[in-house]
Amino acid sequence: MKWDWGAVGDFMPYFWDGLLITLEALALGSVISFALGLVWALLMRSPTRWVRWPVGVVTEFVRDTPLLVQLFFLFYVLPEWGLTLSPLATGVLGIGLHYSTYTMQVYRAGIEAVPTGQWEAATALSLPVRRTWTAVILPQAVRRVVPPLGNYVISMLKDTPMLMPIGVLEMLGRARLVSQQHFQFTEPLTVIGVAFIVISYLASLLLRTLERRLVR
Repeated sequence: MKWDWGAVGDFMPYFWDGLLITLEALALGSVISFALGLVWALLMRSPTRWVRWPVGVVTEFVRDTPLLVQLFFLFYVLPEWGLTLSPLATGVLGIGLHYSTYTMQVYRAGIEAVPTGQWEAATALSLPVRRTWTAVILPQAVRRVVPPLGNYVISMLKDTPMLMPIGVLEMLGRARLVSQQHFQFTEPLTVIGVAFIVISYLASLLLRTLERRLVR
């Protein structure tokens, strides 16, 4: 097997396009998963079971079914109900919804780790519920959940190739397309593998820096 740098050069314009789609899907999916995960976590603390029970059933169902099945459902079944999304929008929604059920558990653990005295102090000061959450509980909980949330960001990055079957040409999709056109698989796939390693490593460094700042 001979390594062809010319093939690498030919693939790079496609690679940058795929990288942009991958990072876009990762960023938007992360925002959805973090925001929706927090909503799930807060709803699971509702005093009424008529709120907790449906949320628990939905999140457990999403967590226990494969991401690829969920993507196919969103992409092929929702249009039959009158809701049609682009492949990228479907992928972002699917990956964000799927991982929100995991970030929910992270938020719940962080909230439960806040000392009881903090809740009692907020009650003693007669703070409104909203003020208690935004000024006392959530700031302390967020500092505890940054590392596990960061791990899920890296997991989402590694799951972005699952968007390829619904027509999203992220990095792997571009590599597959170019490889089939030119019958050169080694160079494009190697470039993609190295890119995933580099992005994951840089993300881990960023998360460690953020974690140290939050601790201080």
